[in-house]
Amino acid sequence: MKTDLGAAPSVIRSSSLTRSLEVNPLTCSIGAELSNVHLGAAAEDEGLLAEIRQALLRHRVIFFRDQDITRAEHVAFARRFGELEDHPVVGSHPDHAGLVQIYKTPDSPLDRNENSWHTDATWREQPPMGCVLRCVECPPVGGDTMWVNMVMAYDNLPEEIKAKIEHLRARHSIEASFGAAMPIDKRLALKARYPDAEHPVVRIHPETGEKILFVSSSFTTHFTNYNTPANVRFGLDKSPGSSQLLNYLTSQAMIPEYQVRFKWRKNSMAFWDNRSTQHYAVMDYQPCHRKMERTAIMGGPTD
Repeated sequence: MKTDLGAAPSVIRSSSLTRSLEVNPLTCSIGAELSNVHLGAAAEDEGLLAEIRQALLRHRVIFFRDQDITRAEHVAFARRFGELEDHPVVGSHPDHAGLVQIYKTPDSPLDRNENSWHTDATWREQPPMGCVLRCVECPPVGGDTMWVNMVMAYDNLPEEIKAKIEHLRARHSIEASFGAAMPIDKRLALKARYPDAEHPVVRIHPETGEKILFVSSSFTTHFTNYNTPANVRFGLDKSPGSSQLLNYLTSQAMIPEYQVRFKWRKNSMAFWDNRSTQHYAVMDYQPCHRKMERTAIMGGPTD
């Protein structure tokens, strides 16, 4: 790792608050809980917003407890980091553009997209830079979310793998994920609206300069430039050779030492850097209500 996160709590002084913003790392790899802050008020405090961004870049996902804020305050806070985007399948709250309601009920079918490792919306040419998620209601037991540090996942790859993937690019598909269960006409219409995006397998973080392993089991379908003389002698090298490499890379997200696991409570919030992390919503709870509301902040090009 390029940055020594350390394990000791840190305190960041806020110039416009009478108390300190406390940052408590949850692991040595990723994640910190921030306290002594109300995100509704933070949206009006330039100094505090800068400190929150600093904590986000350092810890990659930051958590806040007891945020009894309105939907308007949620949207206003997220919008201070960039414009918000809608979701073409889930949609937004009718009164709050960009606020996506991810609601589960006792009768909801099993989800196939949330409970797999993914970076949000990499099927876009410009995926979100970050997301802010608030718990409205959660199961009494279970329903945690995990995040993984994909900078660490890249840093710890064998050098020969780093060399092999340095210039590789890959496709990311909404058709093969959210569109898979749609009738074929709707699926093809979705793909026409959002053609498969191509991204570098190793992405450079635009703010920190870090290298990120930027593939996921949810949205990445295949490499686009693997079939070259340097990689392929016979057809066997291309298939299953390329798919085996992709499987190896996506499996790096499953290493516990790169992860943090967060237990939700009502009014808990998470803000993650969508460029350098993946996450996984654990579906280990009995049929019940699980209500989450999310804003996604528009990002920039991946290369």
